[in-house]
Amino acid sequence: MGFFEYKAVTPEGKVVEGTLEAADEQTVMTRLREQGQMPIRVSSSGGAGGLAGSLPFFSRKKRVPRADLLIFTQELSTLLKAGLPLDRSLSILAELTENQYLREIVKDVLREVKSGKSLSEAFAVYPHVFPKIYVNMIRAGEVGGALDEILQRLTEYLERGEELRGYFVSALIYPAILAAVGASSIIVMITLVIPKFAEIFENAGAPVPLPMQIMLAISGFLVGYWWLLVILIFGSWYLIRRRLKTSEGRLAWDRRLLRLPILGSVYQKLEVSRIGRTLGTLLSSAVPLIQSLNIVKDVIDNQAMAAAMEPIKSGVKKGEGLAGPVRDTGIFPPFALHLLQVGEETGRLDAMLLQIADTYDRELRTALKRLIAFFEPAIILIMGLIIGTMVVSMLYSIFSINDVPL
Repeated sequence: MGFFEYKAVTPEGKVVEGTLEAADEQTVMTRLREQGQMPIRVSSSGGAGGLAGSLPFFSRKKRVPRADLLIFTQELSTLLKAGLPLDRSLSILAELTENQYLREIVKDVLREVKSGKSLSEAFAVYPHVFPKIYVNMIRAGEVGGALDEILQRLTEYLERGEELRGYFVSALIYPAILAAVGASSIIVMITLVIPKFAEIFENAGAPVPLPMQIMLAISGFLVGYWWLLVILIFGSWYLIRRRLKTSEGRLAWDRRLLRLPILGSVYQKLEVSRIGRTLGTLLSSAVPLIQSLNIVKDVIDNQAMAAAMEPIKSGVKKGEGLAGPVRDTGIFPPFALHLLQVGEETGRLDAMLLQIADTYDRELRTALKRLIAFFEPAIILIMGLIIGTMVVSMLYSIFSINDVPL
């Protein structure tokens, strides 16, 4: 990836200049055409301007937490709604932003805006901070003269994403702690407590009962060959991760995830909600449908569903609408397809897509609550059975010593 300077003509006939990060010049020209601009000149900048060029490589790729980006968007929207000019608003945020890295980026964006660049062009220099959906919605707001409204929609979009992410994390904390404590208890008993019984039976000259023999064998293996287990775990993790880095491996993995008996439907609801919210937000911000589908493809985590965006785009270009091609791919559940058709027929596609997102957000929360309600007692039951079996085996072994003749 490198930075390229470009000069292009907008649909209104205005000549604009800017900088984009891309793999090559052809990619830059493709992006410009997707945005409705006609490229005049594209050349390598030999490094990004401003902060992006002055920071070290690892600093340029540093991520900004979503929560900090949300706060920045909220504050920028509030300042613009209050009637402050864009440069004045950015100047205030450059002083108020708590995240040091984001503060430096805002200062650089302010310099670019004062030099004549648009806000979307300044944001586009930092794709690792401002994602495609962010930049394209800002660009749509600039063209339509409704930047404050677009920022408000962006705020709502980011808020919903953070809210859902926070719900997932908080919901999984207790089961994770429960599983960790139970696993730790089992490991301590197997590696520290069980080996003591071997010494007791050896000193007493008593035969070791079968249940204790099994546990002593497991304990001996874990104590003597723990390094082998560590190698197997990390080796498997490395091979799986390497496989997932390939497009074929990731596609096969994501398809299997969608076919899982219980978790597959939950995962599908998550992706359908993400598609609906992203596409609905973009369309309500006057971003063209084809360009919106390209952005949605980059936003989706599941590559099996992301791959479906290409046939959907082809169908839209042929004039088949959106609901028909989406139905052919099979990525949307029947209820979501019904809402999509209603949205097309009534001319309220953006509103219906957001309704789909809200509906499946609620269903996702309900499904997650049910899963946790199932897994919490299941974890307790499994851990209880394992620890209970170990305790009963130890008690049986202790009582069997009394049967040894003196």
